[in-house]
Amino acid sequence: MRRMVHCMAMLGALASTSAIGDVVLSGVFPRQAAILAVDGGPPRAVRIGQTLGDVKVIAVEKDRAIIETDGKRRTLLIGQYTASANSSGREAATLAADANGHFYAQGQVNGSPMRFVVDTGATLVILPASEARRIGIEYRKGAPQMTQTANGPVASWPVKLDSIRVGDIQLQLVDAAVIETGMGVALLGMSFLNRVEMRREDQMMTLTRRF
Repeated sequence: MRRMVHCMAMLGALASTSAIGDVVLSGVFPRQAAILAVDGGPPRAVRIGQTLGDVKVIAVEKDRAIIETDGKRRTLLIGQYTASANSSGREAATLAADANGHFYAQGQVNGSPMRFVVDTGATLVILPASEARRIGIEYRKGAPQMTQTANGPVASWPVKLDSIRVGDIQLQLVDAAVIETGMGVALLGMSFLNRVEMRREDQMMTLTRRF
């Protein structure tokens, strides 16, 4: 019953969003079915192995589902982001706002999982030191600099990331900084966002790769 209530709550939160050309995961029944909204349509429960339009459900876990569309497999997290190629064929990702209006994305840095919050006020991609160490970035080899944050100036270490992936978008050689204090989540800043087009419609934001 608790899982059913969780799924229905997510349905209510996302049923009114518009995600033309995208797939939104609005709830799950673990190891049974995913609740998907495709091309802005109403959410529907799709069992593992079944399809909704061109979207096939491959697997369902407690907070995510693996789908297959356009010959590619993608992992979607509940209420965070979905990914699809746009009409131009360029790499794209669609993010869903949380209850506070923040846009989160479950992506990858140098091939390792990383959770970001979109921050257009951040000049660079910012990684907490704990996350940098987790994925093997030896940031202290460089010289620290002072970076202005909402909580005042802090020491940061500039790094060059081999790659960042969000949805279907993968960028190489992205400038970033590592901060040791006051950071709980990575910031997807303008060193990434300047290389994509950003379009917001209601509670959805679409990123499309520029180059």
